[in-house]
Amino acid sequence: MKYMLMMNVPRGTAEYRFNASSGDDFRAHVAYMHRLNKEIADAGELVDAQGLSAPGMATLVRAGKDGAPVTDGPFPEGKEFLAGFWIVDVDGPERAYELAAKASAAPGPGGVPLNLPIEVRQVMSAPAKDV
Repeated sequence: MKYMLMMNVPRGTAEYRFNASSGDDFRAHVAYMHRLNKEIADAGELVDAQGLSAPGMATLVRAGKDGAPVTDGPFPEGKEFLAGFWIVDVDGPERAYELAAKASAAPGPGGVPLNLPIEVRQVMSAPAKDV
C-alpha cells in the first residue's frame, strides 16, 4: 500500500525557521533527512520524497470560464503549510506511521527534535475503467 507522508510546518513560529539557526543546525537537519531517505530507499519502500519551496513562492491556479489558467498569489495565509512529502510503499499503515514519526523527530535548533506534525494518507488507486 502506498502512503503519502506530508510534513506540515507551522507558519510564523520559530519551530521551523532555520534562517535564524546556526549553519550546523541546518546541516544536522539535512543530514538527518538524507539518512532517513536512505533508510527508506534501502528498505525498498521509497517511491518519492521532495521538499517544497516556501509558501510565498506558491501560486494558486484555477481554470477560468474559457479553461485558461487564472492565477493568484502569493499563497493565502494559513496556520500551517506543506514543507515536503514522502510517498512510501509499505506493508501497512503501522509502517507508514513509524516512518512518519521518524520524519517528525528531525532535529531543529540545538539538535532538539522538531516533532513536526506529519499527515499520513493512503494513496488511492484509480477505479476500474468499467466503473
